Amino acid sequence: MLQDEEEPPGTTGSSRPSGATEEPAEGSTEPPLPPIPRVAGSPVQCDLSTLTPLQDQAAADTDSSKLMRVESRRAAFRHRFFPGVTAREWNDWHWQLAHRITGYSQLDRMFRLSDAERGAAAIGSRPDDDALIAAEHALPVAITPYYASLIDPEDPAQGIRRSVVPTIHETVVLPGEDDDPLAEEHDTVVPGLVHRYPDRVLFLVTDNCSAYCRYCTRSRMVGQRATFSMAQWERAFAYIEAHTEIRDVLVSGGDPLTLPDEVLDWLLARLRRIRHVEFLRIGTKVPAVLPMRITPNLVRTLRKYHPLWISIHATHPDELTPEMRAACNRLADGGFPLGSQTVLLAGINDDVGTMKRLFQGLLTMRVRPYYLYQCDPIPGSAHFRTPVAKGLEIIRGLRGFTTGYAVPNYVIDAPGGGGKIPLLPDYLVGVDDGRLVMTNYLGNQYTYPDSSMQADS
Repeated sequence: MLQDEEEPPGTTGSSRPSGATEEPAEGSTEPPLPPIPRVAGSPVQCDLSTLTPLQDQAAADTDSSKLMRVESRRAAFRHRFFPGVTAREWNDWHWQLAHRITGYSQLDRMFRLSDAERGAAAIGSRPDDDALIAAEHALPVAITPYYASLIDPEDPAQGIRRSVVPTIHETVVLPGEDDDPLAEEHDTVVPGLVHRYPDRVLFLVTDNCSAYCRYCTRSRMVGQRATFSMAQWERAFAYIEAHTEIRDVLVSGGDPLTLPDEVLDWLLARLRRIRHVEFLRIGTKVPAVLPMRITPNLVRTLRKYHPLWISIHATHPDELTPEMRAACNRLADGGFPLGSQTVLLAGINDDVGTMKRLFQGLLTMRVRPYYLYQCDPIPGSAHFRTPVAKGLEIIRGLRGFTTGYAVPNYVIDAPGGGGKIPLLPDYLVGVDDGRLVMTNYLGNQYTYPDSSMQADS
């Protein structure tokens, strides 16, 4: 049993009568707590029939019906394409990785492909070839069976389908797109270690992911089966040790949670030996695409290296399944602060309603929406990129209309290595005789006295 699965203090032993005085612990010098005061009169009466339902019944029925349809579709997918697989195998992350969908023939068998999806079959090759997008160093295809079961086989416009199934649009490269749009290679100090910001580094420990997002910033390098050796890691450790200003290490890739537990254990232990590294972070999409990877043993392994923060890549509300919820709850129960990172994608999640459902759903999984990214201009990404005005529109549509915890920071990771630049809707109208004039989320104007700001005479 994990330590956090033990009974919380105060849940065992005999119950204390209401109003009794709390006795001090043996040896305690603190005075006993006073008894809880009683309120004179009869208990408060409540007519439950007058209470307003928490949720409209018709909406609840609609949500329930949609969930039932999705679960029925998922069950049909497993029965048709993995008929002999036991529940134990299906829920084994090693089995999931070993049986990823990686070829055109598999996609064509599982989904009714659109012309654009069929166009992604190896250019110049026969349609039945397993190769996809025959460009040099092209981003490979990999989809876990679990994630494939979430895909609508009839709808090529479904958000999560578009995010992992390639289309011919990936072959269209426009001016301004670049293999390394964030200039990470320019700031790479030793292989796999990017030092851009003063007090933190990005440590790329693998090029492998359990599933490959078609808009991936590192499409130039992930899935190439590059060798990440211990010797290469040691060069990174040596650099971090020599630079005492580094207090924060983000472990990423690829996806570091595709590494075995014992490798992660060794890696994090080695980083923890560096005294000036105050806390660690892991970037991963595993809870969304491979939730069975979040095992009790993984949590036990990671817990040894607190403070450890985990950033989860989330794309669309269709990812918010019971399996993802269980994975996030297990991580949260392990004491890991959880944040999400979401890329704004045209036709996938570029509307207020979709984003609100995603971010509110993540909060119920104890994941705090952290970043909303403008899509990076990698080659072939034009069909994913939205105008910046769309991102500002979404933030304005969230701010004030839902809890602030569900409103992420909208940023552009500046091409050329400029780092993350936050963008906000313009709520400041101007200055009027020493008063700031502002609009709130409803567009109403308000003023705030600020004598340091005077209107131009």
